[in-house]
Amino acid sequence: MGFFDLSSGVGLCEVRWHGRGGQGAITTAQYLAHAAYLSGFRGVTSAPSFGAERRGAPVTASSRLSHTPLRIFSQVECPDMVVVLDESLLEYGDAMAGLQEGGWLIVNTPRDPRSIECGGRFSVATTDATSAAREAGLIVSGTVMVNTAMLGAVACATGIIGMDSVKKTLSEKYSEKIAFRNYEAARLTFERTRLLPCRRP
Repeated sequence: MGFFDLSSGVGLCEVRWHGRGGQGAITTAQYLAHAAYLSGFRGVTSAPSFGAERRGAPVTASSRLSHTPLRIFSQVECPDMVVVLDESLLEYGDAMAGLQEGGWLIVNTPRDPRSIECGGRFSVATTDATSAAREAGLIVSGTVMVNTAMLGAVACATGIIGMDSVKKTLSEKYSEKIAFRNYEAARLTFERTRLLPCRRP
């Protein structure tokens, strides 16, 4: 795992999701929490943001993962991990605000992680989840749905959840046919994620 290594059975990983209205950031924050529970975490929560709810407006959601019970449901302000569903939010959505030094920035983009300017303070993962989701047939009313695909990027970059847990989570949330498409998008995204770990002093 990254610097938020929870293998010792202690600690807390806070995750903030950035997307646009209609992309499913809030839903996937819940799915991450559920997949983490299936992976062995006993303290998991997720919380949506509230504000402009029109389609296309920037939205955020939070997930918290711990091996001990949690009683925190507020929005994450200083995340250990930021997951960005739309790369334009790097510039306009203040996505990196509060991201802990050495944390993970995971972005849906075809760009190489070295092209993401973050001053070397964070580990960066990039993946073209849009192409993966399109290949898997995750298109709703003409819109490619990338949210569940990004679970694959989180699994690849951090190891904090396993793909088996992702698969089981999706099978519990969708019909067999739809679950297969969502998992296929996550699997392809996992395989195509590129990593640039933060250099330690």
